[in-house]
Amino acid sequence: MNHFCLPPTEKRKQNELRALALRDFAGVREHDPLDPFALARFARLMVVDFDQVKGLSPESRAHLLGPAAEEWSGGACSRPLPNGWRIVILNPAHGIHRNRATLMEEISHVFLGHKPNRLAIVDRNPTVREGATNRLGGNPTVREGATTHAAAARDYNKLDEEAAYAVGAAALVPYQSLRQLVFERCTVDQIARKFRVSRQLVEYRIKVTHLWADYKRASA
Repeated sequence: MNHFCLPPTEKRKQNELRALALRDFAGVREHDPLDPFALARFARLMVVDFDQVKGLSPESRAHLLGPAAEEWSGGACSRPLPNGWRIVILNPAHGIHRNRATLMEEISHVFLGHKPNRLAIVDRNPTVREGATNRLGGNPTVREGATTHAAAARDYNKLDEEAAYAVGAAALVPYQSLRQLVFERCTVDQIARKFRVSRQLVEYRIKVTHLWADYKRASA
């Protein structure tokens, strides 16, 4: 492995190695996109449609898919099913590319051995319910981890969240391929289409791997 295969900083190198292990486990070739939905079953994660979530009032459901739609991305239930699997809910108001990033983050939490968070969703009435979404998100160029207005009583481990998002993003857009595409003068949109992710995630990867200056020079 030559020195161009890994990002320049030690933290990013470690994240990249973990991401490459995930890609290797999934049997994905170096320059091919990774499908988190195919990988989820190996992490014993079951993706459930938001419409199947019980216990939310019509008002709360409308709020989560309307005014608050950009304030959460999804997450996994902290309590496993009797067979050991855990349910994952993805925000249906988001596009498939953002859903892929959110699911990849949940897979990374399992792969990294993180303890599941807990989240209680507060309805408009005083009743507090156990929520199905424990990691909610905002701008994916930073990371997807902001709570909604309807969320309360949530456990949160910042280091775990940052690590899972970073490893998941690296698994979706591996550094070696990213670097090659940058120097081939591919645009962010072209890279995003190749790996089936959002342009925001590609920009995040370019910046955190210290390729932004190279990208700007190549695209000048």
